Amino acid sequence: MDAICAIAVCVAGYLLGSVPTGYLVGRAKGVDLRNVGSGNIGATNAMRVLGKPIGVAVLIVDALKGYLACTVVTGAVLGLRGIELAHAEPYRVVAGAAAVVGHSFTCWLRFRGGKGVATGAGVFAALAPGALAVAAVAWVIVLALTRYVSMASIVAALALAAGVWLGAASPLLRAVATAVALLVVLRHSSNIKRLLAGTEHKFGQA
Repeated sequence: MDAICAIAVCVAGYLLGSVPTGYLVGRAKGVDLRNVGSGNIGATNAMRVLGKPIGVAVLIVDALKGYLACTVVTGAVLGLRGIELAHAEPYRVVAGAAAVVGHSFTCWLRFRGGKGVATGAGVFAALAPGALAVAAVAWVIVLALTRYVSMASIVAALALAAGVWLGAASPLLRAVATAVALLVVLRHSSNIKRLLAGTEHKFGQA
């Protein structure tokens, strides 16, 4: 792997992922999502506080950050370095991982960001769409049964990692999928505490 290219896609992926979509949309509406609802700047809190259309828009943009980091951004950097796209996978994986980290720990908000679910979905839409499909089904089933977005997200992250491991993935992609799943679980630690205490908000609950 070309070291300069790896560093470039890592930095570019992080910066793209670090764009705090929910925070920016909230501020445009006169609301700081960090101080209302769950205090998270992700799509779920944006939907709860700002309404479904805005929440869905935040979800889409956050997912696009991950997808574009693995495709357009990586392709541009590889092109500048003269590296053939046939050798792109490790760079795409690095860029995707950096985008998830950027979203979860954005440098623009003192490293306080989202939980990585939407951006991670965008990353694996580019890197492992089959595993993402498994995760999406798991998410829908758990949400339908429990009405807890947090629980659905945690199960989906674990299902994604399992799907990657069961597929014909590279060791690097398997490692990143595992790391992303663990990050999502850790970022939901407060939700897990509320789930155990029976105080977690259900989807659609005021």
